[in-house]
Amino acid sequence: MLTDNLSGKIAVITGANSGIGFEAAKYFSAKGAFVILAVRNERKGQIALESILRENPNAKVNIMKLDLADLKSVRNFAKSFMEKFEFLNLLVNNAGVMIPPYGKTKDGFELQFGSNHLGHFALTGLLLPLLKNTPGSRVVTLSSIAHRGAKLDFDNLDGSKGYKAMKFYGQSKLANLLFAKELDNRFKQHEIESISVACHPGLSNTNLFHFGKGETPAFIKGLMKFITQPAEKGSLPTIYAATEDSLKGGEYIGPDGRGNRKGNPAIEVPASNVYNIETMNRLWSISEEMTDVFYHF
Repeated sequence: MLTDNLSGKIAVITGANSGIGFEAAKYFSAKGAFVILAVRNERKGQIALESILRENPNAKVNIMKLDLADLKSVRNFAKSFMEKFEFLNLLVNNAGVMIPPYGKTKDGFELQFGSNHLGHFALTGLLLPLLKNTPGSRVVTLSSIAHRGAKLDFDNLDGSKGYKAMKFYGQSKLANLLFAKELDNRFKQHEIESISVACHPGLSNTNLFHFGKGETPAFIKGLMKFITQPAEKGSLPTIYAATEDSLKGGEYIGPDGRGNRKGNPAIEVPASNVYNIETMNRLWSISEEMTDVFYHF
């Protein structure tokens, strides 16, 4: 059963100015949560905030700058947040980039792995003290059906030995899924009253399908309408992962339709070889070393 009252709860959503994150922010604020829109572009964040307030003038919502492709920005966000708040009920690791041309983050990481995984890994680790001190807190991390068939190429995480945009997107989304599962494992190992849940939106029409500075071609926009579901529908797995009371942690939530591309949220079981303990531990260790953010449970 979905929690219907989020009054008094604090939620942080990365990439909340559009798409899945924006729809989730609208929902959580409508249920009474104080929602922080953690956004890279503050102007777009302000537009999103104003849109939420037009629909719900009583919404408690604020903007904080966060660039997941810049670890200094991640550290500044965490420091500023912890100076303002004493607890954190919900962290939604939602923001992401999808199949861009080869590029690097401010810290020299391949852009997709660096933004989608390492930025969120660092953010969660830096906010861990608040999550640990908030009984029942929850971390929701967005993966993708693109994780299927993907693998982590530990010898080429930076793309210097070759780069294929879709392959590296799948790698980053697999990393998101493995991180979410391993985080929950470690919560349980240390008897911490927090849970970690992964989810994915299926195929949803969001800004992930807008590349570069130009407009998305009209024929692609038309095609998207047929093969994707609207962002509002695509946000349902995120909302379910964040508010479903029966979840124990470690679940993976996605649409229940064919191929998990569309539909209503349901628990999805990844392929049996996905949660490889050795791979998960190696990813964790490498992520700590790359970000210089070490988890203290």
